[in-house]
Amino acid sequence: MNKKKIINDPVYGFINIPSAFVFDLISHPYFQRLRYIKQLGMTHLVYPGALHTRFHHALGAMHLMGLAIEVLRNKGQHITAGEEEAATVAILLHDIGHGPFSHALEHSLVHGIRHEAISMLVMERLNEEFEGRLTGAIQIFKGQYHKPFLAQLVSGQLDLDRMDYLNRDSFFTGVSEGVISSDRIIKMFNVLNDELVIEEKGIYSIEKFLVARRLMYWQVYLHKTVVSGEMMLVQILKRAKLLAVSGAELFATPSLAYFLTRNLNSADFFKDQSHLKEFLKLDDQDIFAAVKVWSGHEDKVLSALCSMMINRNLYKVEISNKAPDPLRVLNIRDQAMEKLGLTAEEAEYFVFTDVITNRAYDPGSGRISILMKNNQTTDIAKASDLSNIESLDKTVRKYILCYPASI
Repeated sequence: MNKKKIINDPVYGFINIPSAFVFDLISHPYFQRLRYIKQLGMTHLVYPGALHTRFHHALGAMHLMGLAIEVLRNKGQHITAGEEEAATVAILLHDIGHGPFSHALEHSLVHGIRHEAISMLVMERLNEEFEGRLTGAIQIFKGQYHKPFLAQLVSGQLDLDRMDYLNRDSFFTGVSEGVISSDRIIKMFNVLNDELVIEEKGIYSIEKFLVARRLMYWQVYLHKTVVSGEMMLVQILKRAKLLAVSGAELFATPSLAYFLTRNLNSADFFKDQSHLKEFLKLDDQDIFAAVKVWSGHEDKVLSALCSMMINRNLYKVEISNKAPDPLRVLNIRDQAMEKLGLTAEEAEYFVFTDVITNRAYDPGSGRISILMKNNQTTDIAKASDLSNIESLDKTVRKYILCYPASI
């Protein structure tokens, strides 16, 4: 069978699958599952085109890795064929541990378990299946390989994951502020002392990258209607779990039922392999099929929330720099209780507060180093003459208040 396939990607054009081994990983059921998990969760409620999947994104990031390694080799960096394959596999599988609507799921079904840890577990499982061929990829993914720049290409402040999702999410949402010149940035890649650096003439492209990331967070990822949809799904799953654990009859696919009826924390999850097996059967279809059926459930809280979701009658969301006045929150909750006939406990599903944060650049988890003409490196925040770049490494914290639009 010919495994040297070409994929037509709407963002980059034709993408090559570089080897038979990579083809086998893409063909594996664990990876194919990503076709059924949207990259941007509830974002299609605001931007109707945002229906692309984590499958698209992983292939795009893999393509960029190929371009990056070619650039670094042309600049005299010695990267073996085995290292290229390991880095390609690491970026291809970096999101394989994502669940459907990951952020809602991490709040409701599998507490305290980050998708990166699940990705690591899946890669280790695949490594057993493929008789050790993922060992190098796992070392790179964990940041344990002796060439740190390979890990920086997979996960860092200027990694190929971010480069692909900014361009891809811009393309599918139509939000042009996120468009970055990934080709130019990759052409500016270099390595000094085994660390990834950017040549000085690429500084403006990096400034654009950081500003684009900040704008995409406020305009797309943390858009108040997107936040509203995600918060509604969190509350739906929270209510469904409460009912399932208390023995109520609840429609769910077997894998969704598995997590609804169990209170699993991180330690539990990694102790027993059967949890991962069920997790890897979950995708967006499990969640949405359940939401459709639950809209007719006898529990009025669950049915009301699911009906609101299906009809896009989402929470009204207020975003502010200061925490909402507790008395006002109580007042709105009282109104919800009266108008919707709810108890105080039930009203907490409809009126609540939370916090969202945005940090475009975090030098603490790996800075972006600019290689100056004198062969010295400096942090992008110092090298840039844009005064707002330095402010991008501050965490912006905003408070949200959610309540039904009818109140």
